[in-house]
Amino acid sequence: MDSTFLTAADTARAVAIRSVEIMAAGELADFDAIIHPAATNREAKAEPPAARGRGPAAYYATALWLRAAYADLHHTIEAAVVDGELVALHTTMHGRHVGPFVAYAEDGQVDQVFPPTGKTFAVTQSHWLRIVDGKVIEHWANRDDLGQAMQLGWVPPTPIYLLRMARAKRKARRENKTR
Repeated sequence: MDSTFLTAADTARAVAIRSVEIMAAGELADFDAIIHPAATNREAKAEPPAARGRGPAAYYATALWLRAAYADLHHTIEAAVVDGELVALHTTMHGRHVGPFVAYAEDGQVDQVFPPTGKTFAVTQSHWLRIVDGKVIEHWANRDDLGQAMQLGWVPPTPIYLLRMARAKRKARRENKTR
């Protein structure tokens, strides 16, 4: 598409799609380019403390957290709808569970750890992004967490997997204290 004919809606759609794509492989400079310095991720409450701030660095921390657990991470964009400042994306997130997935409590402490299973997943998600001045300033999401947990073998957990989870949680909590 010739950029001289992009509408505000085209630009907002492209920024929203790019913001999801860079979660898999973007560098901090990529986040600086499209994430507003005051941007808030409304989904960060179960993420590492570094992801709970505002702006590009917080969004990048979310990306690093996801990449630590999932290889081959990518989103297929199923639909993108723009209404003024708001962009709604319907996506399918794909990946392979290769590292511990650490969920955090609201106080920032390790809450739960899911050790790697090596399994792949593909789950639907919707992402809602508010775009201001050509940058993401707000993000919300609805995810199929149960579907993902079932595909990865987290639920129903086997007794052996429960033991692995307990060990991984102890290790993550020790590592979290040394930071």
